[in-house]
Amino acid sequence: MALAASLFLRQSQSLVMTPQLMQSIQLLQMTHVELNQFIAQELEKNPLLEIASGDEGGRDGEQGGEDYALPGEDRGHAEGGEDGFQPDLYDSATSGSAGSAPETLDGGLDNIFPDDAGPRAADAPELIGQWKSMPGGGEDGEGYDLDDFVATRKTLRDVLNEQIPFLLPDPVDRLVAQHLVDQLDDAGYLQGSTAETALRLGKPVADVDRVLYRLQELDPPGVFARSLSECLAIQLKAKDRLDPAMAVLVDNLELLARRDFATLKKLCGVGEEDLVDMLAEIRKLDPKPGTRYETSASEAVVPDIVVRAAPDGTWHVELNAETLPRVLVNRDYYASVSSRTSRDSADSGFLNECLQTANWLTRSLDQRARTIMKVASEIVRQQDAFLMHGVDQLRPLNLKTVAEAIKMHESTVSRVTSNKYMLTPRGLFELKYFFTVSIGSAEGGDSHSAESVRHRIRAMIAQESPDAVLSDDDIVGALREGGVDLARRTVAKYREAMNIPSSVQRRREKRALAKAATS
Repeated sequence: MALAASLFLRQSQSLVMTPQLMQSIQLLQMTHVELNQFIAQELEKNPLLEIASGDEGGRDGEQGGEDYALPGEDRGHAEGGEDGFQPDLYDSATSGSAGSAPETLDGGLDNIFPDDAGPRAADAPELIGQWKSMPGGGEDGEGYDLDDFVATRKTLRDVLNEQIPFLLPDPVDRLVAQHLVDQLDDAGYLQGSTAETALRLGKPVADVDRVLYRLQELDPPGVFARSLSECLAIQLKAKDRLDPAMAVLVDNLELLARRDFATLKKLCGVGEEDLVDMLAEIRKLDPKPGTRYETSASEAVVPDIVVRAAPDGTWHVELNAETLPRVLVNRDYYASVSSRTSRDSADSGFLNECLQTANWLTRSLDQRARTIMKVASEIVRQQDAFLMHGVDQLRPLNLKTVAEAIKMHESTVSRVTSNKYMLTPRGLFELKYFFTVSIGSAEGGDSHSAESVRHRIRAMIAQESPDAVLSDDDIVGALREGGVDLARRTVAKYREAMNIPSSVQRRREKRALAKAATS
């Protein structure tokens, strides 16, 4: 067959991922904080975009996005006019008037301080303008932020640096101490070694160790420790409770973690009652003394969806308005600027591009809100029993079920449920919480949710007595009687994931606590 060039006309369809489509997909999985940051960036680049909030937002929407803010409305009142008090009032009075003072008494009222304009009236325009410009100076009290008056919290290093000069009078020792302070982590533990510090400073290791032992006397007790055992020993020493038996207990924390109380009694040479008292003292200690000075701000989780019980017995699902910024397109500004620019100019092209971007952003935000609402409404419909009765009635649910119900792709549902939270009468939950693995029923009935099964295991272990501790096999049998078909290794996996020790360790701990309670 001979090869030859030819020209064909062919029609085909293809799915093209445009930049705007990619940005719309990214908007779905953004949190409200990330969304506000993205909108703030767009506002800086696009002059046609503006944010509306409260009553002003409704007014903007009616007038095509026109800005009704009145910047500097008090400026004319504050700047228009002189002081209400005239310092030279007495200069024009006659010598015989009651308001004048005799010159012989040297009572001249000339202002000897040229920079001082004299007293001001309380209602002087300048003072009114200055008062309104201060934070919280408005009549309605708006703009008053208490955070502006809150003192900065001290960090762990600030607290230690205040104590070091009183502990170490030698400047060289204080220099070594400062290097050791810089090696502390947030929990108050020393991360570096004294040998490295000595090598870096050119000092003997013995001198660095001597400074370290002195620093371990500072508050909070337990700082500058190199291990958990040393941290607990420092705190016990400060309480004058580091006797030989307690020192052996602190050196064998791995046995305490395994609840091997029999071995601990032999090593410490104490009875069971004394060991229980020693364990009670250990529990009162702080394993991370530096965290009490943690300065990282904790951010409250703001729900994206709010679910309330309706009077007719159903559920009312709505979006949280605080997480949905209103973005408007200022079409009045666009019409005003476009009328002054030529159609072929670069300014006109830039303005048209800004209008297209603004329209796309508003449509994308609206579509994002509608998609979140669809997914949340379907989740509430699927988990109606959970909202009514609690976690025991949590149904198994996957992304495919919700996607088919709302006629969307699973990837879209996955993006919507990422980092989104729902406030329900049962509490605040991430949307991912409602999607759990299905566990088969022992009697061939409805499947069970993995989260509800974990709740059952946790409840059974919490109710067990010291003489009847449930093993993993016992838990499997109890679950099977309740209609849950679960393997023993799955029970062990769930138990370890919830940080619940084995039956042997729980039996030792419960018996020790029971004897301590009766003694």
